Amino acid sequence: MRKKVIIIGAAGRDFHNFNTFYRDNESCDVVAFTAAQIPDIAGRKYPAELAGKLYPDGIPIFVESELPDLIKRFNVDYCVFSYSDVPYSFVMKMSAIVQAAGASFALLGPNDTMVKSIKPVISVCATRTGCGKSQTSRKVIELLMKKGLKVVAIRHPMPYGDLVRQKVQRFATIDDLAYHKCTIEEMEEYEPHVVRGNVIYAGVDYEAILRAAENDPDGCDVVVWDGGNNDFSFYKPDLSITVTDPHRPGAEVSYYPGEVNLRTADVVVINKIDSAGPEGIQIVRENIARVNPKAIVVDAASPIHVDDPAVIRNKRVLVVEDGPTLTHGEMKIGAGIVAARKYGAAECVDPRPYTVGKLSETFRIYPNIGQLLPAMGYGDQQIRDLETTISRTDCEGVIIATPIDLRRIVKITKPSTRVYYDLQEIGVPDLDQIINDFVKVHRLE
Repeated sequence: MRKKVIIIGAAGRDFHNFNTFYRDNESCDVVAFTAAQIPDIAGRKYPAELAGKLYPDGIPIFVESELPDLIKRFNVDYCVFSYSDVPYSFVMKMSAIVQAAGASFALLGPNDTMVKSIKPVISVCATRTGCGKSQTSRKVIELLMKKGLKVVAIRHPMPYGDLVRQKVQRFATIDDLAYHKCTIEEMEEYEPHVVRGNVIYAGVDYEAILRAAENDPDGCDVVVWDGGNNDFSFYKPDLSITVTDPHRPGAEVSYYPGEVNLRTADVVVINKIDSAGPEGIQIVRENIARVNPKAIVVDAASPIHVDDPAVIRNKRVLVVEDGPTLTHGEMKIGAGIVAARKYGAAECVDPRPYTVGKLSETFRIYPNIGQLLPAMGYGDQQIRDLETTISRTDCEGVIIATPIDLRRIVKITKPSTRVYYDLQEIGVPDLDQIINDFVKVHRLE
């Protein structure tokens, strides 16, 4: 008899685990997915068009809170935990919930889920959400492009809409963002790539995505996996880079699956050395040396600048940061706070008394966000609530510390300034040297 399975997920790794391990696996029957972390992704189906011949009716997706009842209702044999950036205590809590309901608990690893490419692959992952993967990926791609190489980036999934339509998504222009009806979170990740001139893919079926990328009409010499949260790569890397954050020392060995990235990295970047304390930096160094002593360690900063310091200086400011970095990333000191300190803000205004609708709900779910406003934009209602909250907040200026200019999406009537940041290596070894060696080894010159 086929083993009955529930995949515990958040619209990303869960679908990839299904596609690579379960879709054509006749020994297992995936009876349900559960959904968490992202708003409004439960209550739909993983469609039959993507689920394959064993699942002609598709697979239902339920809210995670129903998991114990689902295990009993479907007489489930085991559950597979399939999402990222959670503390080890949370993983084991989920294990206890599953086992108390009578089922077994499992995790799938790289050998069962990584897809092999015919092109050289560089993966950029992290130990937590918000470590600085984006600027690290940008730097890697810029170095490759300077060598005349065609680079195709593939981003960790964010399929929150029509899953069939999102099976394989290609972004080469700003217009593609509108065509694919991207959320703010998606735009924050895709737009920096297309404005730089490299193509980026994303979607649901990551083997199909990889094959499309390898045969991209603009050419492909190297694939760069641009990771999400602290998940490990969906593709087998030829060079793996993991970014760490000394603002959250110790998290690199206490969050799942970030420690997997730390232990398997060829290169570990200690980012934000310019703004983190020496004690935190030393803890990260010691943990790298303990769990992955063979890794090349790159020291790096993420220096910031703003387009209008006068908006900040001596003003009461509202700081708006990337949503996932503040929610499940639990980040307390982002680029916006660094900018407020650097340019002399009089006060960072607490947005919580002014939130409305779904943003109020976000603060209830994640009470430790504190005095920062997450740029939640998974749907039209959240975008409207974000706009209203900013308008209601009693502040003199707004610091926009999101990867894209939020003013293109949300009407901000108060004085505002945007924060910019890039990766800057300190000393040697640096990424230029590492990429040079990669190019030589793979004969890409």
